[in-house]
Order: sequence, then C-alpha cells, then structure tokens
Amino acid sequence: MTQPQGTLSSRRRRHDREIIALAVPAFGALVAEPLFVMVDSAIVGHLGTPQLAGLAVAAALLTTAVSIFVFLAYATTAAVARRVGAGDPAGAIRQGMDGIWLALLLGLAVIALTLPLAPWLVDVFGASPAAAPHAITYLRISSLGIPAMLVVMAATGVLRGLQDTRTPLYVAIGGFAANAALNAALVYGAGLGIAGSAWGTVIAQLAMAAAYLVVVVRGARRRGASLRPDAAGIRACAQAGVPLLVRTLSLRAVLLIATAVAARLGDTDIAAHQIILSLWSLMAFALDAIAIAGQAIIGRYLGAGDTQGARDACRRMVEWGIASGVVLGALIVLARPLFVPLFTSDTSVQDALLPALLVVAATQPIAGVVFILDGVLMGAGDGPYLAWAMLVTLAVFAPAALLVPALGGGLGTLWCAMALMMIVRMATLWLRTRSGKWLVTGATR
Repeated sequence: MTQPQGTLSSRRRRHDREIIALAVPAFGALVAEPLFVMVDSAIVGHLGTPQLAGLAVAAALLTTAVSIFVFLAYATTAAVARRVGAGDPAGAIRQGMDGIWLALLLGLAVIALTLPLAPWLVDVFGASPAAAPHAITYLRISSLGIPAMLVVMAATGVLRGLQDTRTPLYVAIGGFAANAALNAALVYGAGLGIAGSAWGTVIAQLAMAAAYLVVVVRGARRRGASLRPDAAGIRACAQAGVPLLVRTLSLRAVLLIATAVAARLGDTDIAAHQIILSLWSLMAFALDAIAIAGQAIIGRYLGAGDTQGARDACRRMVEWGIASGVVLGALIVLARPLFVPLFTSDTSVQDALLPALLVVAATQPIAGVVFILDGVLMGAGDGPYLAWAMLVTLAVFAPAALLVPALGGGLGTLWCAMALMMIVRMATLWLRTRSGKWLVTGATR
C-alpha cells in the first residue's frame, strides 16, 4: 500500500524536517563517542610514554571488539522502526528488548574471552615490554565495561527506531563529562594510574547503560511490553545481525589491508596514511548521521506499507548525501593549509599527504551516496544483500591495493584503490535501490 500525500515540494520539505530532526542529534552523539578515547589519552599521556603506548594498544583492541557488534544498533533500529510504522509500539519495545538481551549475552562472552587472553592479545598487537603491563591492566579492567557498551549500542538502536536521536545525544554528553571527571579523579586524585583511567571509563559506561535502560523500561511499562528475555526473539535478533556482521568484518578487512599496504610503502607513507584515515573517519561521522536518520525513516515507512514514501525519502537523502559530500570535499581542500600542520611538521609527510588528500576530497560526494544508500538498505532490513555487496567490494579492492607496492605506486595510488572501493560500493548499492527489491513492507521483513 502506498500513501503519497501532498505535492513533491511539500513532501521534500517534510523529508528535510525529518532528516534534520534525526541527523543533527545523531551527529552529536557520534562525535561524542570517540572523545572517550581522546580524554583517556590526554590524561594517561601525562603518566608517561609506556602508559600511553599501553593505552593505545588496549584501546585499539577494545575498539575492534566493540565495532564488530555495531549490528546491535543497526539491526535494532530497522526492526524497531518497522514496528513503529506498523502502529505496534509495544511490539517495537519488545523487539528492542530482545536486542538488549542479546547485547548483554555477547558482552559477557567477550569478557570471558578477554580476561584470560589479554596477555596474548597485547603481545599479538606488538606492545613493547615496557608498555605491555599497562596494556594488559587497561584491557582487563576495561573489558568489564563491554557488556554496558554493547547494551548502549542496542538501546541506542531502540531509541533511533522510535525516532528519538536526542536522548542518545544527551546520554553521550553526560557519559563524556562523567568519563573525564572520573578519569581525572581516579588517575591523579586516587593515584590509581592507568588502572584508574580504565575504571573511570567502565563506571561511565555502566552509568550510560543504566540511563538507557531507565528510558527503555519506562517506555515498556507505559506500553505494556514484556521485559523478560525471549529465547526465540534473541535468536531472531542474532540471525538478523549475522549478515551485518559479515558486512562490518569485510569493511574492517578493507581498512586493515589499506593500512598494511601503507606500512609496506615506508614510514613516511604510513604516517601520512594514518592522518588521512583519521580525517576520512571524521568526514564519515557527518555522512553517517544522515544514514542513521535513513535507517529510522525508511524502516518506519516500510512498516507502514508506504513504499512511495520510502522511495521519496531515499531520493531526498541521496541528494543530501551528495550535497554534504561536495561541501566536505571543498572543506578538505580549502582548509588543508590549516589542519595539515596540526598533524605533522615533517615536510616529507606533508608532501606524501597531498595527492591522497585530493583523492579523498574528490570522492566525498561518492562517499555521501554510499553512506546514505547503506543506511537506507539497513533501514529496509536488507542485510543479506549488504553482506554480499561488501564481499564483492572486498574482492575487487584487495588485489588492487596489494598491487600498489608491486607496481611502484605511492600513497596517492593506494587511495585511488580506496576510491575504487567506494565506487564499487556505490554501484552495488545503487543497483539494489534501483531494483526496488528492498521495498518489503510490513511489521517484520
């Protein structure tokens, strides 16, 4: 069933209001998350270089472990939004609770693996003898907060599905402030060193999870939804998350291959690559905020059976993605003389940076389309196609990237391979959205 309402102009204005209302708070929450690690780094850095090196290794391990389970947010957003669109708020909350219970179970499993394997993991990541003890301490303590981190992911997905991105923003800001205060108090005030930093982060994460649960539990009671774990529902959430897990692991593989190739090009190139990757990730936050809005909006339209509304919203968000990409690309070029010296004063690194930086700037409009269509298909619950598309992209990118050193290419050539990766992603996602096969309506896909 379709429900086209109003003129094209009025529908576009309605979509614009929805996108802004959801994307702006989502962007704030996304930016707040990496600030946790930045605060920890700033405070621990004053303890000494071994402590900071240990934190870097442990933080990389923790970030990798948690990012693997990002499907807890994505799949939950889509499933809850569908229920909302179908006029079943109690079912939406129930669906969200299944995701939260799955997050808790996965978090406990990660703790069970991390505590005994911490020394081995730190060694595999190449921590020096001086840094290793600090890395192990931080990793073991911080792992106790992983269940809370995963619950936060799933609960964020619940609220996004309910078309609420403001609460996650408020919780993220509160968590950031608590983390900063606790780190300073425990590291310096209590004299706990790097262990104090880890405990401060764990406490802040537990507080964030508690805040989310209060909001979700209140919503469940108000709508008469059960809070008890449901084995069938948890199993269904896990099955829905598997394709998105494959997608995420494939994307992580792309980034790891790119970093490994850059390392083979030499110290100058890997240093420049790390700067560009950091910038690329920052640009992704802005585009991902619109994609998150897309997950919530598309899920709601399809749950309501409004395929025309879903198509219109998709088209409008793609226009937003292209425009945002053009602006971000222009900012990269124009602001280059200002931000490059902040990262490095080494002229050889700056020289290596320039060609790759121009490639990144030129491909931002493409990235805008990719992020938006990725979010649209996630909102439609089209996980299996997303997994297949990302595997195809990995299969194209890997040989192209690995040939760069053999052909005598530099960092600019490597980032041309990254541009190829984005073009392939755009092509696969565009073909799917053009086909209309993602337009599956109803409370469940």
